[in-house]
Amino acid sequence: MKPRPPQPKRSGLISRPGRPAEVEVGELTSDQIQAVSRFPDENPNPVLRIGVDGRVLYANPASASILTALGVEVGGDVTTAWLSAARVAAAEGTNLDLSAGHRTFALRPVEIADLGFLNVYGTDITAERAIVKFPDQNPNPVFRMEWDGRLVYANPASSELIAGLGYRIGSTLAGELFERLITAVRGGTRESVEISSRGRDYALLPVDVPEFGFINIYGTDVTAQNEIRRLHFENQRLLLNILPEAIADRLRAGETLIADRFDDVTLLFADIVGFTAMSSTMSPRELVGVLNEVFTVFDGLVEDHGLEKVKTIGDAYMVIGGLLDTSTDHTERVADLALDLSARLDAIEAASRLGVRFRIGINCGPVVAGVIGTKKFIYDVWGDTVNLAARMESLGVPGRIQVSGAVEERLRGRYQLEARGLIEVKGKGSLPTWFLAGGPGHARRRRQRQRGQAAADQRPGGGIGTGLGADDARG
Repeated sequence: MKPRPPQPKRSGLISRPGRPAEVEVGELTSDQIQAVSRFPDENPNPVLRIGVDGRVLYANPASASILTALGVEVGGDVTTAWLSAARVAAAEGTNLDLSAGHRTFALRPVEIADLGFLNVYGTDITAERAIVKFPDQNPNPVFRMEWDGRLVYANPASSELIAGLGYRIGSTLAGELFERLITAVRGGTRESVEISSRGRDYALLPVDVPEFGFINIYGTDVTAQNEIRRLHFENQRLLLNILPEAIADRLRAGETLIADRFDDVTLLFADIVGFTAMSSTMSPRELVGVLNEVFTVFDGLVEDHGLEKVKTIGDAYMVIGGLLDTSTDHTERVADLALDLSARLDAIEAASRLGVRFRIGINCGPVVAGVIGTKKFIYDVWGDTVNLAARMESLGVPGRIQVSGAVEERLRGRYQLEARGLIEVKGKGSLPTWFLAGGPGHARRRRQRQRGQAAADQRPGGGIGTGLGADDARG
C-alpha cells in the first residue's frame, strides 16, 4: 500500500469566504481546532478572543461596537488595565460592564487554560439597565414619556405630581410643560424644568434614551430649597429697607464697627403740617392708609433722584444725598425732589381731599454716620449739619421749602430762591434763610437721570437713622 502523502500543518489562521480571519497563533491540534470552531460568526451576541498579552485574536461581527468602545481592532492590544480586570473577572466568575454607544453590555471573560486564551462572551443588558432606572421604590418622582408626550411609566412617588398636573399613565403631555421638557432635552444641557403641583415645587430633569426612543424624567422636590431662597430674598429686601445697600454689604462681610465721616452731604427734613389735629378725626386704618400713600410717593421720588431715605418719625420724613455716591450734584437732586413733591401729592386723592401739605427744610455740610444697635440696629447720622437741617424744617412755613445759606449759595443763579430774611435758630442765633420756589431745569434733569440710570443701579431706598429724636427734629 502506497504511503499517504504528508498532510499540511493546520495553523491558527482560519479563513473562510465572507468571514473575518483569525490571527495566526501557531499549529493547532484537532482538539484545539474544535475549540476554535466554537466561535461562530453567526452568533448574534458579541464573542471575542483575547491573548495572554492582551492582543485581540478574534471578534465576531456582533462585537463591532465592543471593539469601538475598547478602542481596538482585531490584531491590536487592549489596555493593560482592561486586561487585568478581565483576568480578575474570569477568576471570580463575574462580568465586566461596558458602555458602547447607546448600549450597555455585560462581558463574561472565560479562561481557556490549555490555549492560554480568554474567551469573552457579551450580552446586551441595555433594556435591563433601563428598567433598573425606574425602581418603584425610588422615593423621588420618576416617569417616562415618549417623544410625542405620551406618559408610559410613572413610579408611585410621581402620583401626586402627575395627578396635580391633570395627567395619568397613557395621557399625553401638552402645552408649555411639554415644550419646556422637549427644549431641555434637545438643548443637551441637562437643565432642569421647574414646575408646581399641588402646592409643591419640583425640578424635572429630562434625559433622552435614544436606543428606546423615549425620555426619562427624574423629579426632585425643591419646595424646601425654594422656601429658603424666598426667605433669603425677603431678608435681603428687609435689610435694604433699613440700611443702604453698600452698608448692608459691609455688615454681611463681617464688619462689626461701621463709622464714617462724610465731608459734604445734603439733608432734607419734611413734616406734614397739622397732622396731629388731622389724625384726631381719622380712624387708625384711615390714618395709616394716608401716611402709607404719601410716604410711598416720597419713597418713589427718593429712588428716582438717586437719594437715600433716612427714616420716618411719626409724620416726618428724612432724606440724605451724597452719602454713598461720588456725584457732586446731590444738593440739586434734593432740591428737585422737594419741588417735585407738591406736584406728586396733588395726584393722591386722600392727600388732596385732606389738604396734606409739607413743611420742608434743607441744609448741606459734613456729617458722621455709622451703624448703632445690635438687634434693632439703624444707620445713623450726626452732626451740626443734621441739627440745622431739622431747624430749617421746624422753623419753616407750611407748603414751602426753606433752605440754609449754604444751600442757597449752591443753587444761586439756577433755581428760583426768595430771601426770607433772618430767623432765630436755637444755638445759632440769627441766620438768613431762603425759600426754594422753583427751578426751570429740575424736571428736565430728573428725566435725563431716569433715562440714563441702568436698572441694576437702582435699589430700594435703604433706611438710615438720625441722631435726632422726634422733638429735636421739630425744634
